[in-house]
Amino acid sequence: MKLTSFHSLLLSFTFVVLLALNAGASSVDNSFIAGYTTAVLEREFNVTAASLSVKGGVITLRAEDLEGIDHDKIITILSNIKGVVRVEIVTAKNQETSLISTRSPSPSEAAQEEEQVNSENSRPDHGFLPKGALFDPLIADPRWPHFSVSYQYYIDDEELRSVGATSFGATIPLYRNDAPFGGQWQVGIQAAVFAIFDLDAKSYDLINADYWVGLPISYRKGAFSSLLRVFHQSSHLGDEYLLRNQVERDNISYESVDLKLSYDFTKWLRIYAGGGYLFHRVPSDLDPWSVQYGLELKSPWTYFAGVVRPIAGVDFKNWEEHDWDADTSARIGIQLESEKITGHKLHFLLEYFHGHSPNGQFYERAIEYIGIGTHFYF
Repeated sequence: MKLTSFHSLLLSFTFVVLLALNAGASSVDNSFIAGYTTAVLEREFNVTAASLSVKGGVITLRAEDLEGIDHDKIITILSNIKGVVRVEIVTAKNQETSLISTRSPSPSEAAQEEEQVNSENSRPDHGFLPKGALFDPLIADPRWPHFSVSYQYYIDDEELRSVGATSFGATIPLYRNDAPFGGQWQVGIQAAVFAIFDLDAKSYDLINADYWVGLPISYRKGAFSSLLRVFHQSSHLGDEYLLRNQVERDNISYESVDLKLSYDFTKWLRIYAGGGYLFHRVPSDLDPWSVQYGLELKSPWTYFAGVVRPIAGVDFKNWEEHDWDADTSARIGIQLESEKITGHKLHFLLEYFHGHSPNGQFYERAIEYIGIGTHFYF
């Protein structure tokens, strides 16, 4: 299936913007290293080093602040911090500074330590109610279960202009265990409500609400992951919308099965693709087949002391019901990262959509909007 010139342009634009955001950034900010070092010294050694300084990835400490502590142990631990070039411990006597201890991690040692840290951080739990997910959320998919609130401005629409969109949902892992070929499998539950509101109406009328519940089974080995799920969706018009338009409601609901395959080519590039089939649908004349594919870009660099990471994603869906025309959803913005939200994802994104409405009662309507939203994933 070929991409149109519009899709190619959109992909290129997303990639260029992300690279521009990263241009000129250092791999790890000195302020981030300093903050991380301070936290490690306080947690591991109960020491507050007023003399701490970081320049060009080189950590410098005064021996006077480290009395009674094994210097080799401090250097070994601090050398494991990402971005550290060297650790120096100096002594100051009679206003003269002398180097008494130093160490730089070798390239092979640093790579081995980073691989070990990454492995420990990404090592999932086993058994019931494990941490995290084997299949990561699709950040540009308008129908991925999560918590969000967005403002959407509909372009050249005869009925709607300012729209508020919300979703309330999550993916909850129930059980995880080892799987063939050295991977792991996980079963869970997904549930969500997706709703849109007319912000130009006096009472912010509810326009449509879709209720969604699914049973996902996921698998991961290294950079490869997959998701197989069965789910139900039913769609309902808002009372205020029905009263003001006096339209006859269509009973839109279906059960579907879909499969998605994902591969992380690098730490900053992910590509995925899959398809779905509606095995029970109302109305019964809905064409059942669909395909979905897209990519995600995640900056290898962070900003503002390691808290902000630029991200972007583009998602395409083609439905047999719509003669295989592509629905395009693109999002670009930032992901906030900190120890307080480890294991979760908080995104602030600019959004664009062009295609048939993902809101069930309006599935035949072609829409286009730009927006801004906040998205939170457990």
